[in-house]
Amino acid sequence: MKRILVFASGSREGGGSGFQELVENSRTGVLQADIVAVVSNVRGGGVERRAEKLGVKFVHMPAPWSVDQYQLLVDAFQPDLVALSGWLKLVRGLDPKKTINIHPGPLYKYGGPGMYGHHVHEAVMATFHQGELTASAVCMHFVTEEFDRGPVFFHYPVLIRDDDTPDSLAKRVNEVERAWQSHMTNMVLQGLISWDGVNPASLIVPPRCVLFR
Repeated sequence: MKRILVFASGSREGGGSGFQELVENSRTGVLQADIVAVVSNVRGGGVERRAEKLGVKFVHMPAPWSVDQYQLLVDAFQPDLVALSGWLKLVRGLDPKKTINIHPGPLYKYGGPGMYGHHVHEAVMATFHQGELTASAVCMHFVTEEFDRGPVFFHYPVLIRDDDTPDSLAKRVNEVERAWQSHMTNMVLQGLISWDGVNPASLIVPPRCVLFR
């Protein structure tokens, strides 16, 4: 069984729903992998509580989130794939061919430093009210050492309704995230989606892969 190491920040109050979906789908066969551990920068928060309930090893990763810290975890767990699911810190020193992220908005315009969670949905809604945007999106991409700039291999549009608020839009975007994250992660894990880690044009997404652009 292939191995996945998950990074999920969460907060003291909650978080980790994407991590939980990955674990549960690994137990149904949707995601053909063993979730070997989850890493969070928050001690005693939502991610740790979910990990305890799910019986998955929890690792606390405090600042400064250095290359050495990331490498120590990869060396310890030997994952075939690293999955970022709500991880809010810049990744350094990981293999970009084997590291993926899920993002709750259209990339690349609504990505980058500080663009996570409600910040993304507020920015998207502001653009919508200016008449310049009709849909948000759930995106998945390979991870480089620059926030949200790796090649996007999945883009699923989420229509914005006239009466939407950032909170109501966030709820629907989250539903799409949960529905697709495990399936697309499995596609990468099985080698059906790949990237050489250097040239964006080398991204391979086969015709049988469901991809929305």
